[in-house]
Order: sequence, then structure tokens, then C-alpha cells
Amino acid sequence: MELIDFYRLVNQKIESRNFQDLLPLNPPKPEHFNWVEDIFYPLHVKEHGDSPALIWKYNDQQKTYSFKSIYERGNQLVNFLRSHAIETGSIIYTMLPLIPENWFTFMGSIKGGYIMMPTATNLVTKDLLYRFESLFPDVIIAHANYADGIDEAERMLGKKIKLKILVDGTLEGWMTFDDILKAATSCEATTTKSDDPFLYFFTSGTTGLPKIVVHSHFTYPVGHLSTVSWLGCKRGDLHYNISSPGWAKFAWSSFFAPWNAGATILANQVDKFDPKDQLTTMESLGVTTFCGSPTVIRMLIQEDISSYNLKLRSCCAAGEPLNPDVIDKWQKGTGVTIRDGYGQTETTALVGNLPGNDLRPGSMGKATFLYDIGIFDETGNEVPPLEEGIICVKLESPKNNGLFLEYLADEKRTANSFKHNLYYTGDKAYKDEDGYIWFIGRNDDVIKASAYRIGPFEVESVLIEHEAIIESAVVASPHPLRGYAVKAFVMLKPDVQASSSLADEIFAFSEERLAKYKVPRIIEFPPALPKTISGKIRRVELRANEATDRLNKVEKAHEYFHNKY
Repeated sequence: MELIDFYRLVNQKIESRNFQDLLPLNPPKPEHFNWVEDIFYPLHVKEHGDSPALIWKYNDQQKTYSFKSIYERGNQLVNFLRSHAIETGSIIYTMLPLIPENWFTFMGSIKGGYIMMPTATNLVTKDLLYRFESLFPDVIIAHANYADGIDEAERMLGKKIKLKILVDGTLEGWMTFDDILKAATSCEATTTKSDDPFLYFFTSGTTGLPKIVVHSHFTYPVGHLSTVSWLGCKRGDLHYNISSPGWAKFAWSSFFAPWNAGATILANQVDKFDPKDQLTTMESLGVTTFCGSPTVIRMLIQEDISSYNLKLRSCCAAGEPLNPDVIDKWQKGTGVTIRDGYGQTETTALVGNLPGNDLRPGSMGKATFLYDIGIFDETGNEVPPLEEGIICVKLESPKNNGLFLEYLADEKRTANSFKHNLYYTGDKAYKDEDGYIWFIGRNDDVIKASAYRIGPFEVESVLIEHEAIIESAVVASPHPLRGYAVKAFVMLKPDVQASSSLADEIFAFSEERLAKYKVPRIIEFPPALPKTISGKIRRVELRANEATDRLNKVEKAHEYFHNKY
């Protein structure tokens, strides 16, 4: 079977909800593959070129782009880059708000055989400098708001980016995106192998700074057929995923999954998240399929959702486990059951509650059709039902799925994740007798706050730069709206006294050096930190105590809250 025919078959089964029929299917893997030319063009441009692919809205502005126009914008970027001698395999960083140029750049990067590095817009110069030191870009495409920080990081490193492209405005040393739109609208695709890398993501860890996840031309776009089966998108749907560019969830549900199915994507750019405005937009535009983090869902259900004339047919949430109470309130407000799912920056949708299937509130669901999932211990033994272990992807089966290739230039981390013929996700769970998977928590110390992944090491490294701090430990603290907030346990130098003014000073110190989502929201000055015999801080003990104390509403001495908590 040709891959394009496989796509049509999968989409037919998803539309008719024949999910059981998907389980034995395995996509054929060609030697060469380019998703834009081999799937997007024949499936959408050639057959549905004038249909809406993207609706972008910002305040009173609204633009609609057809599949044909999206395809042509990607071609123009390829032609422009080639005219500036940007070679195949070059690294393209993007630092863009939720604007159409994100989609154009994805298309051009894939078709031209470049490697794209989506970059979050809330990074500070220190974050950019670390990324540039790890992997220096050949090209950067950024909004004017972020140009100064990029230029500063470039100067600090003492290297020159070959080509800098600015969106919205002009600046010395930068080309503009308007220059790209003068290029020809047709071009030949670069011949790319299925296993060639095309997409890099930085993702946080607990024992070091962010690592780079490498995805290939075939596995990631095709692997998101598993994500389509979870989202339930189909042609004719208006799909709305609330996610910022620069994060894997954007690539998941604001690009590959809906366009694998031919759905229309809504890009609703806002200056500040407002639940009423979100629901009004969903009502007025007729959103039919929706995905957001549990934090977003918790904010939306504070409103009277039932008073809005929503046209929702399928709703999903990901980024952290869904609380059964949230599921219940969403269902009562919208008439649609919101379904949990699970995956990582390193994967596509691994597990999900699929549309029309029996839902067990609190469970992430079952393995999606491209993955064989089991719960294993660290020695490679699969544990029995109801026993806790680590979520793993079995690699002995010949499934072509959406797993990443490696952590770039990091053999040790890669080997630690791929062992015993398994991929270890690092997340703990158990599987019940019927195959439903129940999430327990991270096997490491990564914090998930408002759907962001935060490595404690990054925050701790900044805190100990403060002259009053001798040691720190950062953990997740339960929060009624965010799910979790970043909390720092700070040990002070002997001659320093804890106080609210010192806490405010540390909060301000952190804000100057960290992206906003990484800044601690709570600081506690404990008399000591729990440690192992070898001197390692026991974050697991801190997390457990924090969860118990928050549940019992324990008031603590020397605990201070950020004014934005």
C-alpha cells in the first residue's frame, strides 16, 4: 500500500470511529519522504486547494488561508533561502508569537530539507545564549519584539547568524518576511530521506540543562496519525488547540495532526488569556474540535459554559492528568466529554481516550494504534496489572511510529532512554486488567506547571547566584488553578535572616534571569533540606510533604508567596 493510500484509509476509519480496525495497521516507510510534497500537496492542495486550511484571528483582525496559499507561502520561503545560499540541513530557529508565519516556516523548512528549531517567545537572553552555545542557528525568523534579545545573545557569543528574518518592522542587519513574499510561489522539493532529521526541540531535564530532541522526516509527521485518532479531527472540522509556538504541543495539535486529517486550524492570537473571550471566539467561529491543557480547562469552567452556543464535537486535554471533577464540569457545561491523552516532546500521542470509546475518569486511556505500550521496571521486566512501573514503548514489534531518533550529541541520555529493547518515557503509571493506563507521576523531578515542563536544575542554578543563598531545591507545589506551581526551598548563608523583603528580592532576582514560567511562585526558608547519606537532596520527600501540607492547608513559618501566585 502506498503511504498516501494509508493516510486515506486511516482517516476514513477515524471518521467512522472504527478505532479497533486501526490497531493492526502499520504505515509503510519509504526510503525517501517529504511530508509537504508526499502528503500535504496530493491530499489537500491538489484535491482541496481552495478549502480553508488556517484561520488567524487577532482582536478585530481575521485572515483565512487556503491549503493552496499555505503551500505557496512555504515555496516562497524555500526559494528565498536558496537565493541566499542557505543549504539543505541548515538550522532554522523561529521565535514567533501565534501568527501565520509559524505555519509558513514549518512548510518551507520541511520542503526545503532544513532543520527547524521552534523557540519559545518567553525566553530571556540567558536562555537564548545557552541554546546558541548548544546549537547555533544558520537562520533565525523572529518577530520584531524579540530581535534585541537575539542580537544581544549573538553579540555575547561572538558569532554571526547567516540570515536573520524579521516579522513586523525593519531593523539593521535583518531581512523582512515581506522580502520572502516577493519570491516565486513554486519550487522543487529537496529529496529527503525518511530518517533525515528535520525538527529539533529543546526539552527540560532534572540533572542538567535542556537537551535537544531529534525528530525525522517520516516518523514525526506520520506518527501524528496517532494524535489524529485521539483528537478525532476530520475534514470540515475547525480545530482549535490552545498552545504557544515553540512547544511540541503546537507541532502536535496546531500543525501535523489536524493537517494530517485535512481539518481547518484556528490560530487565535491574544495578548492575555481571557476565558470569556476564548469562549466567545469558539462560539462565533464554530469550533468543532478542541484541545487545551488542564490549566486552560480549569479556567474555562469558571465561566458559565452552558450559556455559550458551542458547536463542539470532540474535546481533548493534555499536558498533565485531568481531574475527574473537571471532566464532569466540562461535560455538564458543553455536553461533550473531554478526553485525556498522553505523550511527550519525544513522541506523538502514545495513549489516549478515543472518541466514542468507554471512558474511565482519571485514566489516560489505552495505547494508540501506532504504539505497543507496557509498564516495565528498570530491569526490562513487564510488571503485572495494577502494579506501578514506568511507561515504555516496546520496540521489538515492527511498528513505524512517532518516536524521536535521539538526544542530539548526547549518547548517554539516549542510551538511558533506549534500553532492554524499550523506550523508557520516565513517567510512572500502572495498567489495569482491561488495558487502561493510570498516570502516577514523573520518574524524575521535572515540574509541570500550567502545561510547561521545567527542569529544577535550571531554576536552582539561578537561585544560587544570589549572594544570600547557599543552596536550593525546587519542586512542584499543588496549585488550585495551575495544577502545580514552582516552589523553591532556599537555604540562606549563616549571617542572613529570612524575611518577606528578602523573598521579594529573590523573586525579582529570578524574574530578571528566568523565563516567566520558570520563576518560583513560592519560597520557603527551611531550617534544613532532607538529604541522602551521599548528600543528594531528597526532592521526593519535599514533594510528598508539600502535597500533604497543601492538602491539609498547613500554615508554614518562613514561607512567602509571589505577588503573581
